[in-house]
Parts: sequence; structure tokens; C-alpha cells
Amino acid sequence: MASERSSAESSDPTIISGTDAAANSMWEESFDTENHGVSSKRDYSPVSWSEYFEMMDDVVIMSGETKDVFRVYKSGQDGPLLVLLHGGGHSALSWAVFTAAMTSRVTCRVLAMDLRGHGATQVRHADDLSTQTMSRDVANVVRATYGEIPPPIILVGHNVGGAIAVHAAGGALLPSVLGLVAIDVVEGSAMEVLHSMQNFLKGRPKSFKSIDHAIEWSVKSGQIRNLESAKVSMVGQVRRCEVEEGDSSEPVSPVTESVAEGHEEFYDLSYVTEKAESSASAEEHLNKPCSVYSWRIDLSKAEKYWDGWFRGISNLFLSCNVPKLLLLAGIDRLDRDLTIGQMQGKFMMQVLPPCGHAVHEDIPDKVADALASFMIRHKFAEARSETKSSSYPFMR
Repeated sequence: MASERSSAESSDPTIISGTDAAANSMWEESFDTENHGVSSKRDYSPVSWSEYFEMMDDVVIMSGETKDVFRVYKSGQDGPLLVLLHGGGHSALSWAVFTAAMTSRVTCRVLAMDLRGHGATQVRHADDLSTQTMSRDVANVVRATYGEIPPPIILVGHNVGGAIAVHAAGGALLPSVLGLVAIDVVEGSAMEVLHSMQNFLKGRPKSFKSIDHAIEWSVKSGQIRNLESAKVSMVGQVRRCEVEEGDSSEPVSPVTESVAEGHEEFYDLSYVTEKAESSASAEEHLNKPCSVYSWRIDLSKAEKYWDGWFRGISNLFLSCNVPKLLLLAGIDRLDRDLTIGQMQGKFMMQVLPPCGHAVHEDIPDKVADALASFMIRHKFAEARSETKSSSYPFMR
């Protein structure tokens, strides 16, 4: 276990309306590749994880002579445990703003982990992204953190993380799962867009001049529509690397003006490489590599796992014998199996106000409201005293 640091604050609950969202890609939003200009009017500088989480740890999982190290972020000391699983290409930091909103609404604990191959997690077989392996990872991290009898657990997952949550719950890998929450993951619509994923991945910038530019791109492209979340989340998606001056194999996202770096103090050394010596001469600098920020994971190389992430997930979700909540960015995403299951009352469903695919990042307060309502309705948790109001209709 590693470093601990200080914490985060929150926002007020509001009632959720069941508004349909515009149809969006199952993975990410389309974007205008021509518009990458830097705006001097908006601040795209990164924000530390410690603004939202109470603690950061590295959880070591031993296997014989080797070890895997999973990065986790935690908040809360009491109540049920929300195990938060991010989507493909993202990291645990995608849950940062949501975590602050959630812990302000109900008494709960949060464990958000970087899945293998993602974020700051370091494992032996980082390219093994099968649902079986990643589901076992979740169980191992929970067990290593909380022992053989962990607190009551609610598994919460977005996209690929939602599929992993369903597999973990369906496979009875954890002893005390109370509930299951899937965010914008539906087998039918996911399978339909897998054939276009390679084109989407190829269309993204391969690298960025700085963290600031990566954050700017994420907002302007629609990948993350909430700037506050993008400022903490994108740090887990890209990492600093060095390329030779004039090397065209790693094109940098075009910009119209430079943005000063100098935010490395927010992140531990696994996030950034050391700065070049500032005393280097001009001639030496020309021969030295320059720093850019590139994607932490090449999702295109995981294509062989894509089908396995989603095939059969709707029926597996329906078969999980715990209270279930499905949060969607649009009613059009429901496939046949889930439509029938929803009509039969097998799970609760909430269609959220207009947002992108990164639902919990775009509208974290609305997602926190929905999850808090779900937890209180099933008596999994108690509302914090300051949030006990008519905002939750069933509490009237």
C-alpha cells in the first residue's frame, strides 16, 4: 500500500427527469478533427486527484515470485462499498467528480481502480484484457484491500467496466455484492458499433503537446463534455513520453499557441518522465528528444477481446440475482432482451438528461442522484442529514 493524501468536496442533489438523450456512439462522441485551436479564455490546466478522493494506494497482488500493482483511489470510511470500474481507455480518475458528488449524498465508501493495461496500474500481462481476467482482478483488489469479508458491495461500471461488473457479479467472485449498476452498456448497441471502433481510434490525435492540450481536445471533441471532469480524468488517459525533434511518426495535436506546462507536481512519477535539464545549451536541446503526451493504452491492439466484453452481457445482467440499475444516455440504446426485462420489472432503469457516452463524467450530479436514490430505496445506505429532503420522492 502506498501514499495517502487529502480530500474532496461535493454538490447538491437534484431530482432526475427521464429525458431522452440524443443518439451517441457506444464508445465515444464524433469530433471535428480540424478544430484544435487553444482558447485563451478557458483554463485547461489539470487538477489533482486529491481534490476529489481522500486517498491513493497501490494494491499489490502477489502470484508466486511476481506481483501485479493496481492503482486505486478511495474515499469514505463507513457504509457500503461502491467499486467503480471505468470504461475502455479511461482510468479510475474518470470517477473523481462523481465520487465527490456521491459521498456528499449518502454514507458510503468508494474504491475506484485502474483496470489492467490502464492508468497507473502495472501488471505482468497488461495485454490480457479478457473479462475473465479483469473480473478476477476486481475480486483480488477488493480482497487485498478489505480482507476475505469485505463491506457490502455495489458494483458500478461504465461501458467495458460495466461488462466487467456484470461478469464479476454473475460469476459470484465477491462474497457480499448487494447491487449492480451498469452505465451506458447495452449488448445490442455495443455490438453494432464494434466494427467502426478501429476507424474511431485511428481518427484520434496520436499525441498532444501537453496535458492542457489533451484536456482541451477531450472537451472540444465531445469525449468528455464536462471540463471539470476532463481536467482530472485526462491525466489517467495520457502519459508523457519523448520523441526525437522532427520525428513525424508521432504527430502532435495541432495548436495555435503554446501552453505552459508545469503541472507535474500534481502527479506521482509514474505519470510523468523527468524534465530535461533546464541548463542544457541550445545545441544540446536540438539533439535531445522533446516531450509529448500519448495515449496510455492502444485499444486497437485489444480488438480480439471486444466481442467477449459485450456478447451475452444483457442476459447475464438480467440473471444476476441482486437489485440492478441501468443508467442510459438514450432510450434508443435498449436491445430486445433488456427491453423485455425492463417491462417485466427485472431492473430499474433511468434515462438521463442529454449527455455524451461518458455519462458519469458529463453529468456526475445526475448520476450521483440516481445511484443515491437506488441505494436508499433498497436500504443499502442512508442519506446524509443535509440531503434528506423531498429531492428523493420515496423519502417523503
